[in-house]
Amino acid sequence: MAEAIRITTPLTDDVVKKLRAGDSVFITGIIYTGRDAAHKRMVDLLDKGEPLPVDIAGHLIYYVGPSPARPGKPIGSAGPTTSGRMNAYAPRLLAIGSKGMIGKGEMNAKVAEALQSNCGVYLVSVGGAAALIAKSIKASEIVAWPELGAEAIAKLTVVDFPAVVAQDCHGGNIYQEGIARYGIK
Repeated sequence: MAEAIRITTPLTDDVVKKLRAGDSVFITGIIYTGRDAAHKRMVDLLDKGEPLPVDIAGHLIYYVGPSPARPGKPIGSAGPTTSGRMNAYAPRLLAIGSKGMIGKGEMNAKVAEALQSNCGVYLVSVGGAAALIAKSIKASEIVAWPELGAEAIAKLTVVDFPAVVAQDCHGGNIYQEGIARYGIK
């Protein structure tokens, strides 16, 4: 197994172009959280020609609904949620500069096309490892729509956040490649 690649946000096109489906990465820097309700609000703002409450250019959006933090901790369990629910919104956010997202499960063909045309990357993190993932989150601050609770947009400061490149900007896709490799029909 190849050694994990260390990346730092905000990401550049050069960094994203070096990532290939199947690569393990450790992310350090800032990532933003957002799920269905936050994504709908962001796209609604864009449709009205209004700015987003945060600048997502160069950043990753983590599809997570963390549990409340215990005393002295920045966040509770923080495992990924199913990414497919954001299929309708992800291409629009990639088009305005987001460099990708983190979640679980395969994203659809329109997202794959948007990753290629906007030089983005889709990363997956292990569902069921929420407590472990939370250890890489050093700070968490709600930056938009606190009334959404766990679906609010938060700014996370992460160190060595573990993920795997699932879909890359070159058309690579571990879900499709795995099925082909093992002859699964």
